[in-house]
Amino acid sequence: MSAKHELDPIIKSPCIRQCCLDSEDVCVGCYRTINEILMWQAATNEQKVEMLDNALRRKNKPSDCP
Repeated sequence: MSAKHELDPIIKSPCIRQCCLDSEDVCVGCYRTINEILMWQAATNEQKVEMLDNALRRKNKPSDCP
């Protein structure tokens, strides 16, 4: 869990308004899956932190493209 978000009463959406899904239904702007995007508003802070951690992992994952 990300220490920064543990103290935040409201965790803001990581959306940067560059919404486009790749072939695995992951947004190329914020790196959340379509399901994470749809669930965001109803998610608890704990769930949001998990989604943000997953998105960061996806963002930092080496690309298979040359």
